[in-house]
Amino acid sequence: MPVQTESGPPAAGVEVLTMGRVGVDVYPDQVGVSLADVTSFGKYLGGSPTNVAVAAARYGRRAAVITRTGEDPFGRYVHRALRGFGVDDRFVTSVPGAPTPVTFCEIFPPDDFPLYFYRENAPDLQIHAEELDLDAIRSADVFWATVTGLSVEPSRSATLAALEARGRNGITVLDLDYRPMFWESREQARAVVAEALRHVTVAVGNLDECLTAVGAAEPHEAAKVLHEAGVSLAVVKQGPKGVLADDGGGPVEVPPMPVDVVNGLGAGDAFGGALCHGLLSGWDTERTISFANAAGALVAGELSCSDAMPTTEQVEAKLREVASV
Repeated sequence: MPVQTESGPPAAGVEVLTMGRVGVDVYPDQVGVSLADVTSFGKYLGGSPTNVAVAAARYGRRAAVITRTGEDPFGRYVHRALRGFGVDDRFVTSVPGAPTPVTFCEIFPPDDFPLYFYRENAPDLQIHAEELDLDAIRSADVFWATVTGLSVEPSRSATLAALEARGRNGITVLDLDYRPMFWESREQARAVVAEALRHVTVAVGNLDECLTAVGAAEPHEAAKVLHEAGVSLAVVKQGPKGVLADDGGGPVEVPPMPVDVVNGLGAGDAFGGALCHGLLSGWDTERTISFANAAGALVAGELSCSDAMPTTEQVEAKLREVASV
């Protein structure tokens, strides 16, 4: 049966529907300080697919997320924050007795941001296949799932059921967000990801995530193997070397975007939301990836993730600024 929701009947006309992790990010106000010595924190909406939905909503896209929270104050905060960002929360349900996850980080710019997950009995991994509204999943213009959602049951079966229901129709994205702490081994993850790739049209990941997904870390080879798995658009993020994207018409390489990094943790989610916007806009691959790259850079220059997701005007201003240099 469809997920029963707290906000009314099933959503109609959703453009970007994401599925998976949600929680509360607790980030230190002090940069370059160990958590042992931090004295104050800020609270933000978190979870990669949730942030992607927020980012898409910033561009005026009708966005929703499928996830679960605890029946606790943080769960209520998630609903309030989603609504505040313009993200439909009707597919966000609660799990009695399971706490809404909390994630702490340390901030050591430009490239060291240790994460500390408090996700025991995480509600967002307790999404069941029989609870999904498959009609809503099929009808969304973009459906975005994550490798973390494949890490354990029942979320694994639910994610695969959602992907299979799409039948590679529309834009179906798998975020290759491999996080070792959620898996028994890289090999286990690769086997499950291989099953998921049969149902997706777009795959997005960094070099290590591509190594996990398809056993290739060289960007062109990773894109080639992803295409062989049936993916139409392979996006390989190379960190300081920029982004390689291949839609089957040959690789497009976009250089890195200059930014004074404050917190790099939300950049990938900003990239994802902007990628969805570009694909829905019908832009060519180079324009789409350039726009996404600029969005990621803007968020990397801010402390928070969800709160920092940029608007179209901000991204375009960043692109003009870089082009004028």
